[in-house]
Amino acid sequence: MWVERFPLTSYTCSILYFYLKSVSGESTTLKYLDPAFVGQLSNMELRARLIVEGFITGLHKSPYHGFSVEFAEHRPYNPGDELRHVDWKVYGKTDRHYVKQYEEETNLRHYVVLDTSPSMSYKHSSGLSKLEYGAYLAAALHFMMVKQRDATGLIAFDDHIHTLLPPKSTQGYLRQILAKLEKLAVPNQSKNKTSAASVLNEVAERIARRSLVVIITDLFENIGEHDALLNALRHLRYKGHEVLVFHILESDTERKFLFPDVPMRFVDMETGEEMSLQPAQLRENYAEAVRSFSARFREKCRERNIDFIELDTAEPYGTALLAYLNKRGKLT
Repeated sequence: MWVERFPLTSYTCSILYFYLKSVSGESTTLKYLDPAFVGQLSNMELRARLIVEGFITGLHKSPYHGFSVEFAEHRPYNPGDELRHVDWKVYGKTDRHYVKQYEEETNLRHYVVLDTSPSMSYKHSSGLSKLEYGAYLAAALHFMMVKQRDATGLIAFDDHIHTLLPPKSTQGYLRQILAKLEKLAVPNQSKNKTSAASVLNEVAERIARRSLVVIITDLFENIGEHDALLNALRHLRYKGHEVLVFHILESDTERKFLFPDVPMRFVDMETGEEMSLQPAQLRENYAEAVRSFSARFREKCRERNIDFIELDTAEPYGTALLAYLNKRGKLT
């Protein structure tokens, strides 16, 4: 039996990749209604607004004030607009009047770095997958940043960066980001594995200006790559970026291994490898391995002045948003 051929210390963290296929075929119940309700909405902008305004409106005020302006986008000319803002070059090409819009350049640049690897598609009893939960959290963060006129951008990855939207602070750009998140929240059918360490090293090199980098991930990296992942986070700090890590798991199953005590088959969502076992056989050892991993990661992040926030998909987004606000020091 596969369980007997691998010592617990070598595979207990790796089993976090696996999702449940129960022989009993029992259905699960929805524990947390608010994310499920939000998830039923078709408009990502409305989701983001509900998440933010329903929880933190009035709490968050930006201390950053623009010190210069930069071009953001064009919009059609409206009667009353100042002629000095008309882009005559565009008029010459299109025979239509467009006005240049500008955004205040702030002291803050903000990136959400979202893990979209196959393991993020896992869900058990929470109603939302880790990817959906992360996407809604990202949407709320983007909405909040644009609401306070700070520039926000999106990076998404699995084994490579496949989405890169640089920071801007306009409403039109926010809609573009939210539309992208809408697509990214669809369960990942790719066979790409997680390569967070190499991706974060690339992010550190590609972001030229010091920024606030918020990483949303389940940290399911090959066990041998955990040190490389910590070094990549240190690389971000070395480049002067402020870093937050939101570690998303489905706590009951991925932290505590609280599956029914019946024969089950677990399938690795990134490799397709399978394992059959009785959960009770390794629940205690598994939970201890997860606790040890989290404690070590938390301590290493603390040493590097990186906030490490553990999230459960069964709990409100507010947990993460409050952590974010406290980090920014803007909660009044």
